[in-house]
Amino acid sequence: MASPIKAPPTSLQELIKGLWRENPIFVIVIGLCPTMAITTTVINGLVMGAATTFVLAASSAMISGLRKAIPGPVRISVYVVIIATFVSVADWSLAAWLPEAHKQLGAFIALIVVNCIILGRAEAFAAKNPVVPSIADGIGMGLGFTLVLVMISAPREVLGAGTFLGIPLFGKSFEPWVIMVMPPGGFLTLAAELSLLAWWKDRSEKKKAALSAPLQEAV
Repeated sequence: MASPIKAPPTSLQELIKGLWRENPIFVIVIGLCPTMAITTTVINGLVMGAATTFVLAASSAMISGLRKAIPGPVRISVYVVIIATFVSVADWSLAAWLPEAHKQLGAFIALIVVNCIILGRAEAFAAKNPVVPSIADGIGMGLGFTLVLVMISAPREVLGAGTFLGIPLFGKSFEPWVIMVMPPGGFLTLAAELSLLAWWKDRSEKKKAALSAPLQEAV
């Protein structure tokens, strides 16, 4: 008897996978340079995440639409040119509309062009799939990236500056943890969150194994 043919993933499934199951930071562990560098405040994380999401979605759409016309030997060069074009759009838009955030992020906006997440999704997904799923994949990966940036920047800002979104949370007696706004603070926060995620996954797997054991014995 032939096994049933599985339906291809829907655009919604492609979008959701980037939030958790294939999260670029927590699962695939790429794009760590901007993650460590700019997550000193939540605003920085949100702005960088929004810019990266825009570049991911727009470049994935164009690469997918041109995938049959791009010669294989020069595809990476073409991808970089396409990505750089949308990075420039994001950079100029932030400089015009959010100058303070643009100043805080500095060169890291321009460096989105070399972010492994974007080139990786272009090669692994957009170059092999239609436009709509590619856009969904790009948005999902961008939102997953933004989620992690906020998860890392929130404790760093709260403990390192005593604020959240720039709003003071504690009185004048609060002594900021200076290390949290320094590079070691980023690595410590990421390590703590990855450890919690690993513990949660291990706990979930043990629960599933315990629940399935009686069923296997019955069979």
